Amino acid sequence: MHDIRLIRENPEAFDAGLARRGLPPAAATILWLDAARRDVLTRMQEAQARRNEASKAIGAAMAKGDKPTADALKAEVAELKDMLPAMEEEERGATADLNAALAALPNIPADDVPQGEDEAGNIEIARWGTPRAFDFTPREHADLGPPLGLDFETGAALSGARFTFLRGGMARLHRALAQFMLDLQSGTHGYVECVTPLLVRDEAVFGTGQLPKFAEDLFRTTDGRWLIPTAEVSLTNSVREQILPDAALPLRMTALTPCFRSEAGAAGRDTRGFIRQHQFEKVELVSIARPDESAAEHERMTACAEAVLQALELPYRKMLLCSGDMGFTARKTYDLEVWLPGQGAYREISSCSNCGDFQARRMNARYRPEGAKATEFVHTLNGSGLAVGRTLVAVLENGQQADGSVDLPAALAPWLGGLTRLVPQA
Repeated sequence: MHDIRLIRENPEAFDAGLARRGLPPAAATILWLDAARRDVLTRMQEAQARRNEASKAIGAAMAKGDKPTADALKAEVAELKDMLPAMEEEERGATADLNAALAALPNIPADDVPQGEDEAGNIEIARWGTPRAFDFTPREHADLGPPLGLDFETGAALSGARFTFLRGGMARLHRALAQFMLDLQSGTHGYVECVTPLLVRDEAVFGTGQLPKFAEDLFRTTDGRWLIPTAEVSLTNSVREQILPDAALPLRMTALTPCFRSEAGAAGRDTRGFIRQHQFEKVELVSIARPDESAAEHERMTACAEAVLQALELPYRKMLLCSGDMGFTARKTYDLEVWLPGQGAYREISSCSNCGDFQARRMNARYRPEGAKATEFVHTLNGSGLAVGRTLVAVLENGQQADGSVDLPAALAPWLGGLTRLVPQA
């Protein structure tokens, strides 16, 4: 959600920010709706003030024996009383219209975000690791995985496309990756481990920006709750409608959860394999920070996600997303793209975003700076640390051998119970 005061003060800057997103100007419409809301508020306040004034004047007129004046004032008070409910309803409607218009607009990119229309405008910041040189043609995980326990057929038979059944060592590897990531982020990097609800109410998915615009990307239950698309929703909304003490910040949280996405906007993309699923697991990182510290917190969070890839010895690159490729709520985003030799390409495995106060305004999440009376909105950040399924894909493709087996990263040994290699099953 945007600060209406900033739009009033500098509508040109607001429209310029939207233009960087490839969107048409909206400040004039927003200000018109704001003026309509303020007009009805003014009229309502004036009517309430006049009603109070006339009510007091009735007693004075009665004391003087001026019955005609008292009767006229009573009639005026009754008329104002009858008018106020309609005016209150008008004010609620005007406020709802303004809020709906503001809620439909994405966050404004930070000044250091590069201009661009799509992923072609993203900028590579750094690379880590050297892609392995194979003495055979590496295969994609969708071809390599089935003999190792990556069962696409059973998943599809049970649930349809974009569901997968994992067996044996493959299931053990998936669990080991998830536990390794969670232990690293909570034990080494200081994120507080959380177990969150997987079903949330409308206000939660509104708070983190999935509603109202992206409802089709979510799954909804028959009782009106939403299956979380990421633990970002639950973790970030844990501070909803709160005023946090200054000493509590930065608040860093992590959770390993199933995630559920309809992938409505991904028709025809990654239809083979384990890359884009309706159900997957992810270790999520969320930070609630002071405004002047959120930029540094963003760098720290991204480094915590990078540490997973480095420990697993998976080559990757760090990308700064351009204005046209960022998510709806982000003001600045880094993507980490892991090298997949089977595809011969870098593919996204983590996205770390600073949302500024955009989500906090939607959630009314604030803090009170030390020694201050007034409160301020917090800044919220979120990132993948990492997506478990995509990491499994990267481990398979980078560790594959000519005989179809896969050597597993040494860093996973404590979580694998002695398993060091996946071997095709007859």
